[in-house]
Amino acid sequence: MKSVAPKLPEVNFSDQGDVRYLHLGTEWIQGSMLLDAPYEIELEYVQRMMAWLLFVEPQGVAKRHAMQLGLGAASLTKFCHKKLRMTTTAIELNPQVVAACRLWFKLPKDDARLSVVLGDAAQVVAHEHWRGRIDALQVDLYDHEAAAPVLDSEGFYRDCRRLLTEDGCMTVNLFGRSSSYERSLERIRSAFGAEAVWAFKPTREGNTVVLALREPMQPTRAQMSQRADEIEARWGLPAKKWLRVFKAT
Repeated sequence: MKSVAPKLPEVNFSDQGDVRYLHLGTEWIQGSMLLDAPYEIELEYVQRMMAWLLFVEPQGVAKRHAMQLGLGAASLTKFCHKKLRMTTTAIELNPQVVAACRLWFKLPKDDARLSVVLGDAAQVVAHEHWRGRIDALQVDLYDHEAAAPVLDSEGFYRDCRRLLTEDGCMTVNLFGRSSSYERSLERIRSAFGAEAVWAFKPTREGNTVVLALREPMQPTRAQMSQRADEIEARWGLPAKKWLRVFKAT
């Protein structure tokens, strides 16, 4: 018997002032773009998904490879490709989302450094092809109801860890009730080791970004502060503010 593919939600957008929002058939916001600055990152939690920059040398960022699981409005993909000049790969299940990002959210065409792949993130992370090749893995996988991560098992996070280079890092958006967050955090800690996991305080909207390192690192406060200064100067991200709401778990 032939299996039936799950029905994917319709994709639409709304404009409010100078911000464009992506929706998957509901009022839930799945991503955003500043109309006057389409390659900047508008949402606070999405900015925090870049916190892996605190753990690498800024001058070497352009030589690294970023992967996004879940395209959203392509904010992370565009920033890594356009601003950081990284090799960038995005994995997205819904072809309508890719089309919407190209049509409405200024996502560039694929080139030598940019590849947008239609596919299932669970299959991609489990495949040998990407093992040990990704420096910055950014995971933001929510369905149209935004209730809990679509992929959230310990096995999935173990596969994510295997994708990373030796000094690679995963950032994950966890959105929802505190019980859901605690479950997800424990799965990440089990997969990566408790000493390798850091977390932000939740944003006002309820997004908590968790960061997990392939191998534990414990930079000093002075080192983190210096790195945050460099991130702000180079790329305009509010990294000094991150340090007030970000710590090892």
